[in-house]
Amino acid sequence: MSNALFRRVAIIGFGLIGSSLGRAIKQHGLAGTLVAIDRDAPSRDEIALLKLADEVTGDLAAGVADADLVVLATPVSTYAELGRAIAPLLKPGCIVSDVGSVKQLVLEDLAPALPPHVHLVPGHPIAGTERSGPGAGFASLFEGRWCILTPAPGTDRAAVAAVNALWHAIGSDVVEMDAEHHDKVLAITSHLPHLIAYTIVGTAVDLEEDIKSEVVKFSASGFRDFTRIAASDPTMWRDIFLNNREAVLEMLQRLTEDLFALQRAIRWGEGDFLFERFTRARAIRRSVIEAKQA
Repeated sequence: MSNALFRRVAIIGFGLIGSSLGRAIKQHGLAGTLVAIDRDAPSRDEIALLKLADEVTGDLAAGVADADLVVLATPVSTYAELGRAIAPLLKPGCIVSDVGSVKQLVLEDLAPALPPHVHLVPGHPIAGTERSGPGAGFASLFEGRWCILTPAPGTDRAAVAAVNALWHAIGSDVVEMDAEHHDKVLAITSHLPHLIAYTIVGTAVDLEEDIKSEVVKFSASGFRDFTRIAASDPTMWRDIFLNNREAVLEMLQRLTEDLFALQRAIRWGEGDFLFERFTRARAIRRSVIEAKQA
C-alpha cells in the first residue's frame, strides 16, 4: 500500500480511542495489516461486524506477532501486566506506543517490562468523547487535535519520527514534551475538570429528592456540560487520578485556594474582584476558540 507507514500494526484495546485510531489508520491506508486485540468477546464480535480491522483476536501472542507497531489503548493500570505479557513476543525493532493520559506511569511501569530490542514512544492524543466501546469511535476524532509524544531521552529518533508521522497522517498536530511536564499540564486542562464534574454531579445526586428532580428537569447548559464530562469511563478516570495523584493534588490545592477567594468576594460583595476574575476567564475561552480547540 503506497500510504502505509507500517507493515503490521496491532492495537490492544478497541474502545473509543483504540477504535478511532484503527478507523483512521484504515481510512488513510497507513498499515498493511491492522490487528485488533481485545479480551472482551462481545467487543471482538462488534469489531468484526463493523469490519474495523483486518484481524481480530483475544490472543496477545497471535496479535502482536511480527508487528512493527503495537499501541496500548487500555486503562493505564493494565500497562505493567501487558508489558510483561507482550515483552517476549515482540520482534526486534518493534515500536511500542500508547494513548494514555498519564505519561510518567508509562516510563515507570511499561518501560522496565520491555526488552532492549524494542522502542517505546509514549503518546497521548488530546481528544475524546464521553462514549465508549468499539462502536463509539470515528476516524476524524483526532483531526485538528494535539497529540503529545513523551519519549524518554535517548529513544531512537527514527522510532519517534515514525509515530509522529502516523499521528500527523491522521490529522493531528504533534508535539514532544517531557513526561512530568505533560502530567502537570494535563492535570489542570483535563484531569481537574473531570474531577470537578464528578463532584458537582455527585453533589446533585445527594440533594433532597424534590430538589434533585428539579435539577434534572431544569438542567441549564452548565450542568448539562458537567454531566456530559461525568459520563466518561469510570475505570479510565479512576486510574488517571490514582496514577497522576501528585500533579492533580497540586492543582486541586490551587483551585481550593481560588475558590476560597471567590467565596470571600461573594460574601463581602467585592464586585470588582469578581468582575476581574470573570473577565480573565472569558479571555481564556476566546484563546481556546482562536486555537481551534473549542
